[in-house]
Formats: sequence, C-alpha cells, structure tokens
Amino acid sequence: MTARTAVVTGAASPRGIGRATAILLAEQGWNVGILDIDATGGDALAAEITSTYGVQARAVAVDVSQEADVRTAIDELEAALPPLAGLANIAGVSSPVPYLELTSDEWHRVIDINLNGVHYVTHRVAESMVRHGYGRIVSVSSTSAQRGGGTYSKTPYSVAKAGVIGLTRALARELGPHNITVNAIAPGPIDTDIMGGPLTPERRAALIADLVVNRVGQPQDIATATAFLLSEPTAYITGQTLNVDGGLYMH
Repeated sequence: MTARTAVVTGAASPRGIGRATAILLAEQGWNVGILDIDATGGDALAAEITSTYGVQARAVAVDVSQEADVRTAIDELEAALPPLAGLANIAGVSSPVPYLELTSDEWHRVIDINLNGVHYVTHRVAESMVRHGYGRIVSVSSTSAQRGGGTYSKTPYSVAKAGVIGLTRALARELGPHNITVNAIAPGPIDTDIMGGPLTPERRAALIADLVVNRVGQPQDIATATAFLLSEPTAYITGQTLNVDGGLYMH
C-alpha cells in the first residue's frame, strides 16, 4: 500500500468499535485520522498508534453532527496526513427510549449524529477521494435497521441506521465511477458501552439466546470486517451491507 490515510470517526471510546478499528488499520500500515468529540481520548489514541505502529496518526476533536466543524476538522487531517483513501464511519449514539415517550430533542439528537453525521463526514472525505481517484468507505449501520430494533436502541436509532444503508447504496452508484467503493456493516449485539454499559451475565445470556454462535460480538469482530472492506482487493464489492451479527438476522 502506498502512503494512505484512513479516517475513523468515534475512535476514542476505550471499549468501542472505533478504537479497535483504528488500531487494526494502523497494524495493517494505514495512517490514521481520528475524529471524535472526546479530545483527550482522541489525542491519547493518536499518540499510542504513532508510538506503537510507526505510522502517522492525528486526532481532531469534533461533533460529527455539526457540518461546518466537520469540514474544518477534515481540512486539518488532509493537510497533516497522506491522502485520505479510507473512511470508517463509526461514531454513533444509542437511544433506548420507547417511541411514545420520545421527545423531539431526542429524535433529532440520534438522527443528527447517527445519520447526518455520516453524511457530513462522507461528503467532505469523498471530495478528497474523487480528487485522488481512489477510495474505500465503510459505514456502521445495525441489525436494528433490518429488524426494527431488538437489541438495545429503539425507533430513532433504527431509522437512522436504515438511512445509513440507503445512503450507502446511493453513494455506491454515484461514486463508483471515481474508483470509490461504499459499503455498510450491520453489527448485531456487540459488547460496547453503546449497549448501555458493560453487559450483566443475565443480559449477556439473553442476547446469546438469539444468536447462532454462542457468544456476544466484540469490537474486534467489526474492526476485522471494516478493515477487509477498506482493503484494496475489495474493488468489486460495493453497495453492500455485511451483517456481522452471529447469525441474528439471516436475510
């Protein structure tokens, strides 16, 4: 691989998919640009990646739901790092609020981060990819988009994650002529804090009961799939949603 950078959103959480993905990509030789609202966590991860894996890494603190701030943050990454060739849209928030108790503020919070944030980041990174004639984009959706919930979060989360799948398919059509692939990953239950904190033994057992495999997913499971779809040999895979869910949703 020539010197290229993968942008990873939502990478600062110590138990998150974003962190596992950023580290795996660094292990594979990618330079890494980190976008996260947690400035301290992002900077610490960038320093760890640089010292451990010998690649370039830079973190910029940003709320992905703020379009102007996103563009400024990616401008900074583009100026500091090799060409932006990969994007992993992982930043997201959960929402277990029942629909009839849902407020307008909660609806907009979840949609703004989980769907609009993916659009804002992708739009700016895609501009850079088109200029270079190459790109790999992966966005994290959820089996909640396909099943209408059923893990932890409810309606606005499912709606936003369904929107990610639609955005993925539309962008695959538009960006394909520029040598850019666009795919989504739909995780099942993953043992991260977005599930409401560490899983109790009882809740873990309940989740496993719905799965084909006898365990709850780990961040590394999603990181591995993301790294695969960001790799150069996947040029003929685009517009797809890869379920990484232990057999929760078979379609």
